[in-house]
Amino acid sequence: MSQVEQAYKEKLKAFSDELIRLQSPLQILDAIKWPREQETKFLASGGTRMPDINANFYQSQALNFDPDTTREDLKALKKTIRKQLGAKDPLGRILVKNLEQSQLVVDLLLSRGTEEFGCISQQLYGSARHKLHGDRHTLRQLGDRLSYLFSLPAARRINKQHPKIVSAPEAVDELSRRLNKYFHNDDILVRLSDGIVSDAAVGGDTIKLNSQAMFSEADLNVYEVHEGWVHLGTTLNGRAQPWATWLGSGSPRVAATQEGLAVLLEMLTLSSTPGRARRISDRVAAVDMAENGADFIEVYRHFREQNLSERDSYRVTQRVFRGGMVTGGSCFTKDISYVRGYVENINFIRAAITAGMPELIPMLFVGKLAIEDIPVLYQAHKQGIVEAPEYLPYMFEDYSGLYAWFGFATGLAGIDLKGVQRHFQRLFRDLPTVDPIAEFVEDTEFDDWE
Repeated sequence: MSQVEQAYKEKLKAFSDELIRLQSPLQILDAIKWPREQETKFLASGGTRMPDINANFYQSQALNFDPDTTREDLKALKKTIRKQLGAKDPLGRILVKNLEQSQLVVDLLLSRGTEEFGCISQQLYGSARHKLHGDRHTLRQLGDRLSYLFSLPAARRINKQHPKIVSAPEAVDELSRRLNKYFHNDDILVRLSDGIVSDAAVGGDTIKLNSQAMFSEADLNVYEVHEGWVHLGTTLNGRAQPWATWLGSGSPRVAATQEGLAVLLEMLTLSSTPGRARRISDRVAAVDMAENGADFIEVYRHFREQNLSERDSYRVTQRVFRGGMVTGGSCFTKDISYVRGYVENINFIRAAITAGMPELIPMLFVGKLAIEDIPVLYQAHKQGIVEAPEYLPYMFEDYSGLYAWFGFATGLAGIDLKGVQRHFQRLFRDLPTVDPIAEFVEDTEFDDWE
C-alpha cells in the first residue's frame, strides 16, 4: 500500500468516526416515542378520546444534544470532507449525503408536534403519494393492493394457526439461542424491556422484547431474520469495517434499503405470515391518510372498520402520528420504507442478475447503506477499502439458488399470465359443493364388507 493510499484511508476513517460521533445523539425514535399509558387511556375511552400529545408534550422531552452546536459541527465537517477528499470523491460524497441527512434530523426533532415535522419527514423518508422509480403507481396504491390480498378469508384462516403462546422470557431464551448460533463471532444480547411500546425493537447489538407481550412461533421466526440477520447483521458488518466505519451507523436515507431487505428476508425464509404482511402494508395507508389531514381517531377507526383488532389499529396509527400532529396533516412517514424498500430490493437483485453482475448482491449486507451506494462501495471493496460482509444469510453466500429464483421471476414478469390465472379460477369455481366422502359413507353398507 502506498503512502497516498494509506493517507486516504486514514482520512476516510477519521471523517467517518467524526460523523458517527455527531450522529449518535440524534435518536429519532427515542425523541418522538409516546408513553405506554397513552394506549391504555385511548382504548379505555373506546377510541373516542384524542391522545394527549401536542407540541408542548414534545418540548417537555429534552433532546440529547445541543442543536446549535451540532449544526455547526456538521457544517464544519462537511466543509472539511469536501476540501480534503475533494467534492467529486465517490466515498466522500456518500459521507456528505449522510451528513446532510443528519442536518435535516436536527431540524426534524426541533419541529416535533408541528406542521414542519411532516414536511421534513417527507424530505427524509418520502411520502405515500410518491411513485416508485419507473412506475406510475403510488406507494398508497401498492399498499392498498397488498392489504387487500393479505386480508382475504384464506389469509384470516392462516393467521389463526399462529397463536401467541410463548411468554416474553421464553422468547428471549429462544431468540438468544438462535442468534448466538448465527452470529458465531459476536455475543448478541436479547433482553426484556418495560420501556418499549412495540413488541420488539433493535438497537446496536441488542434486541429488546416487550416484557408484557406474548409471542407466537411465527413472531420469533420474523424477529430472527428481520431484526437479527438484517438489522443486527448489517450493524456488525458495518462496525467491522476498518476504514468506512460510517457503515456501522444508520441514517434516514438507508431506511428503505434496510427495512425492505428485512421484509425480503422474511419472504425468502417463509417466516412471514399474512397478518404480519398486512400490518406492513397497512402502514402505507395510515401515512397517506395522516398526510391528507385525517386525525388520529379517523385513522384508528379506518383500521377498526377493516377488522383489525383495537390493539393493532391503535399501534399502526400511533406509529405514524408520533412526532407529528394528532389532528392530522403532519406525520412520521418512515413507515412507507417497508413496502418501498421491498420493491426496490427485489428490483435491484433482478437488475444485478440481468446485467450479469450478481456479485453486487451480497453488498446489500456490507453495512447501513442506500441501494444507490452499492456500485461505489463495490468498487471500494475491490480497492481494499471496504471489507466483504462477515455475516451473510445462507442464500446470499451461495447465490446460485437466488439467481435461479429471481431469474425465473424476471422471466415471468414479461409474460401476461391473466389467461392462465383465469383458467385456474374457473377450476376453483367448478369445485363440487357436495362432500364426496360424506356421500360415500352415507350410501355404503359397511356390513357388506365383512
